[in-house]
Amino acid sequence: MIQGRWKLPILFRLYADPTRRTSELRRDLPGISQKMLTQHLRELEEDGLVHRIDFHEKPLRVEYVLTDLGQELLPVLVAMRAFSIKSDQVAARAMK
Repeated sequence: MIQGRWKLPILFRLYADPTRRTSELRRDLPGISQKMLTQHLRELEEDGLVHRIDFHEKPLRVEYVLTDLGQELLPVLVAMRAFSIKSDQVAARAMK
């Protein structure tokens, strides 16, 4: 569900600001292509972590929000990130 370079940054952006348009996500994630952003958002939607809201307007207006399942995943990801930082610090001290 979270495999891929950009999925975690996308989830964290949606956690920080619950409703984001595609253009806002792309602006917040320097280096991501439109194709990759669209692909990851579709996969996150298929996995039930993100919900796509299509307003059926011209010009096209689409927003993304975390689902309840996506909200439940975030504390786990935050804990994993904290663990990763701590383990990197421990490894760095051991190398000295």
